[in-house]
Amino acid sequence: MASFVIEGGHRLQGEIFPQGAKNEVLQILCATLLTDEAVTISNIPNILDVNNLIQLLRDMGVKVSKVGVDTYTFQADEVNLAYLESEEFLTRCSKLRGSVMLVGPLIARFGQAMIAKPGGDKIGRRRLDTHFLGIQKLGASFDFDAASGVFRIYADKLKGAYMLLDEASVTGTANIVMAAVLAEGTTTIYNAACEPYLQQLCKMLNSMGARISGIASNLLTIEGVSSLKGCEHRILPDMIEVGSFIGMAAMTSSEITIKNVSYQNLGIIPDSFRRLGIRLEQRGDDIFVPQQDHYEIESFIDGSIMTIADAPWPGLTPDLLSVMLVVATQAKGSVLIHQKMFESRLFFVDKLIDMGAQIILCDPHRAVVIGHDHNFRLRGGNMTSPDIRAGIALLIAALGADGISRIHNIEQIDRGYQNIEQRLTALGARITRIG
Repeated sequence: MASFVIEGGHRLQGEIFPQGAKNEVLQILCATLLTDEAVTISNIPNILDVNNLIQLLRDMGVKVSKVGVDTYTFQADEVNLAYLESEEFLTRCSKLRGSVMLVGPLIARFGQAMIAKPGGDKIGRRRLDTHFLGIQKLGASFDFDAASGVFRIYADKLKGAYMLLDEASVTGTANIVMAAVLAEGTTTIYNAACEPYLQQLCKMLNSMGARISGIASNLLTIEGVSSLKGCEHRILPDMIEVGSFIGMAAMTSSEITIKNVSYQNLGIIPDSFRRLGIRLEQRGDDIFVPQQDHYEIESFIDGSIMTIADAPWPGLTPDLLSVMLVVATQAKGSVLIHQKMFESRLFFVDKLIDMGAQIILCDPHRAVVIGHDHNFRLRGGNMTSPDIRAGIALLIAALGADGISRIHNIEQIDRGYQNIEQRLTALGARITRIG
């Protein structure tokens, strides 16, 4: 198990480029199975979850060629369906959350799919009902073997249908859309997710010959087509990295410029950090965060305590609440962080409390943070990363703390952040990887 050793208390300075969006690329990679023609994807991040999915596609028989530093071509003209029955395939799916989005393309193009109950972050129950109920409405049948944790999905011919999703699941919507593009007739999806990742998937599918309307809304209409062709697609910058770097600059009183952020796709993220008192400027497609020795949390108009909560797009992504919680520990004032969508993501706060943070964990979903206003810095600590986003939040805390910190199980951070220690070291951070 690898670890980071971080010497805190150093200010950062310079420019940093966000990687390609992890949550987009996992969908896009699965969509390459929808055609037997070549699909070229650029700005692919070099991170563990993505590399594992690319290797899984290779082992399924997809021809994968690396044609640039961050660019790959995929051609699924000889998919080995027998491999889907193998123990190796199912074991690897069980360790990779994004593997569930293989179901939609496989059932649409080949009429069959097998998938093990997928793994990923330990952040509470992440049910798959939305995925399966939607694909069932298109005509697929599901068998679940509880003993092995394996789902078997079959369909002679998918047919378009109207559906109202029980939740606006991003991966669930993506899976249903990928199944529906090759279904016979028209599919209407209401309460669809409309995150930029999903918008990107729909735009890519349309460039392949799909007929999807209502993109960027929660009402998608899909007219099925008989086949799709190849295309070229570029992944958006990762909005979670952009938010992480804003928080990092504030926590360490640093001046940094975040380059090429695709500002129009950041939604409410910049204003959410402004509510914590953090100054930032849009400069073209860059974000400039000036050095701030103090930042003060806003209050609501009636004077009540500020609440920052996650919500489906265009609300605040839950992936940034861990970062915002850490940043609030050094703000002036108090804030209630309300993590509505996952019930275990706030449990890492005990590590921050050990470092000297003033946090009251009200329940699995809510925490009150009383900021130190940079009058008292956190102490270095010894901690373990429970998931990707808590991992980067703990790294930010360590960078702003006095003394030496150690973060173990950093494979969780590697799953979502590309070469993070080298990129931050270039800004002046002191991070060493051991093990």
